Amino acid sequence: MNRSTYYFSPQGESETNLELMRRIDELYMEYPFYGCRKMAAVLDIDKDHANRLMRKMDITAIYPKPKITVPNVDHEIYPYLLRDVTIEKPNHVWSTDITYVPMRCGFVYLVAVMDWHSRFVLSWRLSNTLEKSFCIDALDEALQSQCRPEIFNTDQGSQFTSHEFVGRLKQHDIAISMDGRGRALDNVFIERLWRSVKYEEIYLRSYETVRELEFSLTRYFRFYNEQRPHQSLSYQTPLKVYTATK
Repeated sequence: MNRSTYYFSPQGESETNLELMRRIDELYMEYPFYGCRKMAAVLDIDKDHANRLMRKMDITAIYPKPKITVPNVDHEIYPYLLRDVTIEKPNHVWSTDITYVPMRCGFVYLVAVMDWHSRFVLSWRLSNTLEKSFCIDALDEALQSQCRPEIFNTDQGSQFTSHEFVGRLKQHDIAISMDGRGRALDNVFIERLWRSVKYEEIYLRSYETVRELEFSLTRYFRFYNEQRPHQSLSYQTPLKVYTATK
C-alpha cells in the first residue's frame, strides 16, 4: 500500500454525497450503461450533481464511442491484441483495472492484477487517490514472481498509459494491449472480479478505516483464490488452475 493510505483521513464529501456515491456504484455494477442522466433520474438528483460524483468515482457509462479519446497527449495508446485470441494457459494474458470502494466516511480506490485463464488475482493495492503509483506497486508485486505474461491488457486510463507503467512492461518484453474506449467486454474477466468482490464482500460491510478494509480484502482475496469454486473453471479454484497447468 502507499504510505499515504495509512494516514488516510476521509473528508471532502457530505454524508449525503457519500451515500449517493455508494448507490451509484451499486447501480453501475447492475447497469454499467447508465450515464449521468439515467443515474440522476433513478436517484432523483440533478444531472450535473450525478455527473460530478461519477467523475469523482472515475466511472463512465459503457457504450461504443465514435472516437477514441487520448487520456494524456503525452502518452501512447496501444492496440487491443485479444480479439479472437484463444487463451488456454496461465500467464498468456494478465490484465488490470481500478474500481471505487465505498467506506463509512469516505472512499478509496482498488487496483488488481489478474491472470485471465485462471482468474487468479496476482496482486492488489489500495489508494485514496488516482495517482499512478499504487498501480505501479501492484504491477511490481505481480512481476516479482518468476512468471511473466505474454500479453498485458489494460484500459486507456492515464495510470496505465503512463511512461512508468508501460516502461515496466517493456523491460520484461511483455506485449501491451489496451481496451477500446468504452468497451467493457475487452476486459470482461476483471469486470466480473469487481462484481464478485463488491457483492460478496464490500457491499456487505461498512469499513471504518483503510486498515480495516485492507484486512478484510486480504481475507477475501485469499478466499477468492484458494477456496471459491468458479463455474467457468469447472468448479475449480483459481489457484488450482493457475498452478496445475503452468
